[in-house]
Amino acid sequence: MEPVISIIMGSTSDLPIMEKACKWLNENKIPFEVSALSAHRTPEAVERFARYAKARGIKVIIAAAGMSAALPGVIAAQTDLPVIGVPIKGMLDGLDALLSIVQMPPGIPVATVGVNASLNAAILAAQIIGLYDKDVATIVDEHKVGLSEKIEMANLELSKLEYEYMVKSL
Repeated sequence: MEPVISIIMGSTSDLPIMEKACKWLNENKIPFEVSALSAHRTPEAVERFARYAKARGIKVIIAAAGMSAALPGVIAAQTDLPVIGVPIKGMLDGLDALLSIVQMPPGIPVATVGVNASLNAAILAAQIIGLYDKDVATIVDEHKVGLSEKIEMANLELSKLEYEYMVKSL
């Protein structure tokens, strides 16, 4: 089994946030790898990773970073693979990381999900891979159906509430 998605973190302190992505990919049997690389502390390793990721079979890179959040952009500058940035909540509630990731210069795009939204990053990576892998596309489709069913069940439970001034709707 070879990974098709690579999850890169600026440090292992980001792992509690990134575990939602790892768990979703694992539950859906989508092969992935996880590493810690720092744009500032291990720049040569980041460059080497980014330059050779495609040759190793990686299709999408998820890069998580907080504070200055340079990692997703540095990786995107070195590869033509899609890079999804996950801003990690830090000193400014993640706004610093979010702005660092979305404000990329022309020609170096990084897709960005919400602060700490690693689950959305995993699903977006699967959607990208699903464009050419029917099995992964099916996984994403089934996930979305499951979301719809959860809302239907929630509305069923809400319809059982009884309050004197509650008007039943829908």
